[in-house]
Amino acid sequence: MRRLSLFFIAGFLAVPFFHQPILGLLHAYGVVPFAPFNTAATVPLGVPAWLSASFWGGVWGMLMLSVLRWDATRPQPWLKGLLFGGIALTSVALLIVFPLKGLGFSISQLPGRFLIGFLVNAAWGVGTLLFARTLFTR
Repeated sequence: MRRLSLFFIAGFLAVPFFHQPILGLLHAYGVVPFAPFNTAATVPLGVPAWLSASFWGGVWGMLMLSVLRWDATRPQPWLKGLLFGGIALTSVALLIVFPLKGLGFSISQLPGRFLIGFLVNAAWGVGTLLFARTLFTR
């Protein structure tokens, strides 16, 4: 249970320290129209969007680190973390979350949306590994 809790914390922290800053860079360069650390209330609990994203980052962190069979004593699976975040999270967002939220897009927008999602979520994956390593070596 302690292990999963630390996995959750690692994924949670990776959102404000890795995911959102990459989103901020993309926003600063005009790639995405929305700014990071969105404080708009989310449905149904009314928490700020960045906090909701952090919660889901924690849930995904537990899943990713469990699937990768992460162990602090072995070399870090940096590429696997990058690819898990970039591909798995982005695919779920585009194919499941966006349609559930009514956020449609045309097939011609898919490559661009996937690339943006890949960058942001790959940063989350690497950040999660960094936080997990830090939490488990203390």
